[in-house]
Amino acid sequence: MTIATVTVEDLADLLPLVSDYCGFYGVRPRREALEALSRALIADPEQAGAQLIARGGRRSPVGFATVFWSWSTLSAHRVGIMNDLFVVPEARGAGVGAALIDASRGLCREHGARALEWQTAPDNDRAQALYERVGARREEWIDYSLDV
Repeated sequence: MTIATVTVEDLADLLPLVSDYCGFYGVRPRREALEALSRALIADPEQAGAQLIARGGRRSPVGFATVFWSWSTLSAHRVGIMNDLFVVPEARGAGVGAALIDASRGLCREHGARALEWQTAPDNDRAQALYERVGARREEWIDYSLDV
């Protein structure tokens, strides 16, 4: 397995993974909007963030992660927000998710972030088991959002 930062050449393989990830959460953004998001990250990885793609045998795409940059006032440091982590069903349990988390941590170090943070659905038990295996701490914050 290899993991690399997404480039324009990877978009044809990445976008179906992103679409499947969105479908897992019951949403269907337009392909054009997903591609625009990926292209924005490719264009400005220092300020916006980056996506990583995992490839298995024969370079087939098996997963991806998206990391956005933010800041934590409470620690006064830059942080990486792993907004997305997805592994195709047939590759789950083979270490792809853990490898993408590790690569996301490396990306954070490269860009001066002091922490990698993320969230998951409360009923995503399989993902939570992975996060606990890699040593992540469960936080007790409650998320809110407002449409603007």
